[in-house]
Amino acid sequence: QVQLVESGGGLVQAGGSLRLSCAASGRTFSSYAMGWFRQAPGKEREFVATISMSGRTTYYADSVKGRFTISRDNVKNTVYLQMNSPKPEDTAVYYCASDSSAYGMRYSLSAASWGQGTQVTVSS
Repeated sequence: QVQLVESGGGLVQAGGSLRLSCAASGRTFSSYAMGWFRQAPGKEREFVATISMSGRTTYYADSVKGRFTISRDNVKNTVYLQMNSPKPEDTAVYYCASDSSAYGMRYSLSAASWGQGTQVTVSS
């Protein structure tokens, strides 16, 4: 399994921008699909975005499509989530995840490895 550590969360105003990072340990980062999920208080964890091993294929939740961008740097062993024009309803704990399939994570909402999460709060 790969160890994942998120960073970059915090308080942001609606309409602003924020970038989350997730650093992965190990030499086989490029062998894993990566993803971002989130969980708001009182709600179940939900899919945000996933990216394939090569970075060529991405999936997004309809609620963030056009506003958020997932990307990865296989040299730095890091996956990013660029959050543009966030809304108060994007407030949640954001989790980084890794697994063998970006498509699989998107529909199963499960992953082999999870980070500890980083809080994102969007003020109106």
